[in-house]
Amino acid sequence: MQLSTRILLIGAGPMAQAYAKVLKALKVSFSVAGRSEISAATFLKETGIKPSTGGLEKFLAHNDETYSKAIVATSAETLAHCCSSLLDHGIKNILLEKPGGLNSDEIAHINSKAVEKKANVCIAYNRRFYSSVNKAVEFIKNDGGITSFHFEFTEWSHVIEPLKKAEGLKERWFLLNSTHVVDLAFYLGGKPEEIVSFSSGSLSWHPKSVYSGAGISGSDTLFSYHANWQAPGRWGVELMTKKHKLILRPLEALQIQNLSSIEINEVDIDDALDKNFKPGLYKQTKAFLEDDLNNFCTLEEQHNAFTSYYRKICGY
Repeated sequence: MQLSTRILLIGAGPMAQAYAKVLKALKVSFSVAGRSEISAATFLKETGIKPSTGGLEKFLAHNDETYSKAIVATSAETLAHCCSSLLDHGIKNILLEKPGGLNSDEIAHINSKAVEKKANVCIAYNRRFYSSVNKAVEFIKNDGGITSFHFEFTEWSHVIEPLKKAEGLKERWFLLNSTHVVDLAFYLGGKPEEIVSFSSGSLSWHPKSVYSGAGISGSDTLFSYHANWQAPGRWGVELMTKKHKLILRPLEALQIQNLSSIEINEVDIDDALDKNFKPGLYKQTKAFLEDDLNNFCTLEEQHNAFTSYYRKICGY
């Protein structure tokens, strides 16, 4: 892949390392703006590339190189701020790690700035680019579309509770993590036009723990969802067509049930890229670099999701 200018990668943590692996495989020239010496040392050890340190503002202030695109892969609490700084610096094509911000105010701010700057900001929901999802889309198109769908976004609270995160992050875990599967479900089945949501229970680190709801998407498709963060479960999406039930559970794999059959069989997929790199990341990054943005969640769409159905589902 040949690009006229370098790519700027912001962040030096595990997600940034995953992006660096993809960028190196794509033979793209890029710079890395990190923050701490510790994360930079780990990044160098894992990728062979030494990031700058001191944060994005310091990097931009002391670097005259032109960047046509940027990838923001920092921790969740700094995503919106980094995106805003890049927009102010004149970078107009940004891939912003999910969820883009901690609340609707942060999303609204950077969305307004992106509109003002006439910039393209895409939210990096890499599960849209899974090989399993691409295969499911093939079945959906051949079958004439989805007739209904169901999804589950159960989180493993016993794993999350001991995690050390910045203050306030775990309290917004639905937005930071669960929206991966919710975004995927509505990407495949259509954005909700009507939704009725219920939630109950609580955890020491999150205001709610049990979720249930249903609604109708913009394509007049009925959907339902459930999650219980105090019980066993896992992420999953089930898509019904006139010919098949398509099951993404785990999301990296696709199972199929044919009409008039109770058998459920795994579908063979070419998922070499999802095994060699963080799943979905290679195709997502390549599409972003090639300006193939049709399958991305835009910043405006993310703002609409935050202020409408995400808020109804999670209650904050």
